[in-house]
Amino acid sequence: MSRMHNPAHPGEVLRDYLPVDMTVTEAAQRLGVTRQAFSALLNQRAGVSADMALRLSQALGTSAEMWVSMQAAYDLWVAKQKPRPRVGRIAA
Repeated sequence: MSRMHNPAHPGEVLRDYLPVDMTVTEAAQRLGVTRQAFSALLNQRAGVSADMALRLSQALGTSAEMWVSMQAAYDLWVAKQKPRPRVGRIAA
């Protein structure tokens, strides 16, 4: 079972959109990407690029913006978990 984050990685959500009987290879072929690239996304080793968001949008009937927003929210959440250096203000 995958470890859910708050917010979830797009790969976790993407699994819910795939038919149970569809293989990673078949899904990758339908998206026009390599099995390796699609597997990396599903297993949260890669994020959703703008190109992948457009592919997912077309294949799943979702919006590309949904996938990009989900990735941005996840990336910000991950960044907030790490210690941040002190940053000075640039403008008042």
